[in-house]
Amino acid sequence: MKLQDIRDILGAEVITGGNLLSREVSMGCGADLMSDVLAYGKSGSVLLTGLTNQQVVRTAEMAEIVAICFVRGKRPDEKTVSMASSQGLPLMGTTLPMFESCGRLYKNGLRGVSEYGE
Repeated sequence: MKLQDIRDILGAEVITGGNLLSREVSMGCGADLMSDVLAYGKSGSVLLTGLTNQQVVRTAEMAEIVAICFVRGKRPDEKTVSMASSQGLPLMGTTLPMFESCGRLYKNGLRGVSEYGE
């Protein structure tokens, strides 16, 4: 699935990285605990989260996350946006809650990290 598909499915606003929406995403991960992202996230995932601080971008970089979509109408501050932009990490935001966001993506064919082998 491409990031542009995720944007459309979630009715998301692109915050940064609009030129990267053709990037492929192989699976999704939804978490507000960055320790869970580091433990269970996989390279090539999109991260859905309600956390908007710079630690989310650092965690995404370490876990080789393809993009971040903030849920529940959350918005990152300018430092977080700037950090993501400098790393080429697309950020999006949706007003949908995390459960519904994950459900819509799954229903449209994006698989979860548990469905992929090591």
